[in-house]
Amino acid sequence: MKLSEGKIGQVYEVRSIREMDQITRRLEALGLTGQTKIAVLNSKKHGCMIIRVRGTRWAIGRRIAEGIEVEAVQ
Repeated sequence: MKLSEGKIGQVYEVRSIREMDQITRRLEALGLTGQTKIAVLNSKKHGCMIIRVRGTRWAIGRRIAEGIEVEAVQ
């Protein structure tokens, strides 16, 4: 599923990032790589998402969140 479809309070694991090379490299430089755990803290209907990655809170746009494939962690 896409990260943009994630539910608030749920933890997900990154499976792949399907974005332009520049965005993918930037996300990887910030620590968002395969098998990274992501917690969704807040999600606006048409705005940004607030997520926690490796203890840091990020705000990412909806379009970028649609390019990140994740799987729910039990």
